[in-house]
Amino acid sequence: MNSSEKPTQWQRPHLISLADFSAAEYNMILQTAASFRERLASSTNKVKKFPVLQGQVVANMFFEPSTRTRSSFELAAKRLSADILNFSPGTSSLTKGETILDTAKTYVAMGANLMIIRHQQAGVPQTIAAAFDHLGVNVRVLNAGDGQHAHPSQALLDLFTLCLLLDPQEPRLELLRGKKIAIVGDILHSRVARSNIWSLTRAGAEVHLAGPPTLVPRSFAQIAPVQVHWALEPALVNADFVMTLRLQKERMRQQLLPSSREYHQRYGITHERLTHCRPGVKVLHPGPTNRGVELSSEVMDDPNLSLIPEQVTNGVAIRMALLYFLGTQGR
Repeated sequence: MNSSEKPTQWQRPHLISLADFSAAEYNMILQTAASFRERLASSTNKVKKFPVLQGQVVANMFFEPSTRTRSSFELAAKRLSADILNFSPGTSSLTKGETILDTAKTYVAMGANLMIIRHQQAGVPQTIAAAFDHLGVNVRVLNAGDGQHAHPSQALLDLFTLCLLLDPQEPRLELLRGKKIAIVGDILHSRVARSNIWSLTRAGAEVHLAGPPTLVPRSFAQIAPVQVHWALEPALVNADFVMTLRLQKERMRQQLLPSSREYHQRYGITHERLTHCRPGVKVLHPGPTNRGVELSSEVMDDPNLSLIPEQVTNGVAIRMALLYFLGTQGR
């Protein structure tokens, strides 16, 4: 690692986006996550808990459905000995007309120190964080996915998974420099794609986007150093890694695809299509996966190709690192 890229003290009071992250910040998170992962996996460490956030309260405020992200954050908080408050919109006072901000203030009044927020509308976590700052409330906000804007913890766990594969002893950003990474699927509606584009281009990776013209606008090449393809093969040729994305039909307000079957025929990742990639190519997917649409079941279940189980495992370590920084150094 270059001396100019050594980890520094964490400075961010909130984590909303990766758009302006530095290499030092990425490496600080990667190395801290690696330390947590190693200690969790240690056969001598029978008690998988650390007193880092003991006495602090983490509020899980998920305004839209989630399995992996919510469970991962909850487990990460428990591993750090925090107390957990879980929010369920269907049984909350939102159904009675309470505003989102007033709901957030209620959790602050209960003693929340960190607030993990997922919302279907872009900008909600940032708005709540700004309101807390304006009110002088010392509560840290972590964006767990907002609309089509950003999903920083998912992109960080993807980054961690790739770097850990390339160097298990010292995962770091520079390992991805010059690597070709194809991101395939519904780029238009994906907050995961946007966050991954920020992290991977910052790492110096060669990022290629592929999918139907209705789901991969050319405008992405104007806001980031990426290459856009409407055919799959050019994106896959000599790729080191392939990231596939779910078709987010719940966010499509018009018919952007003829059918899931036709999508798979043109853009689905199969063993045959992966022969265009470099030997040893690995496949990622943030989940949930539509089997037989974005990925064939054979690829998804192939341990020599799929990094999906590692992504899930690494998500806990990455989120532990984020909660650690926001809960201790970000105060």
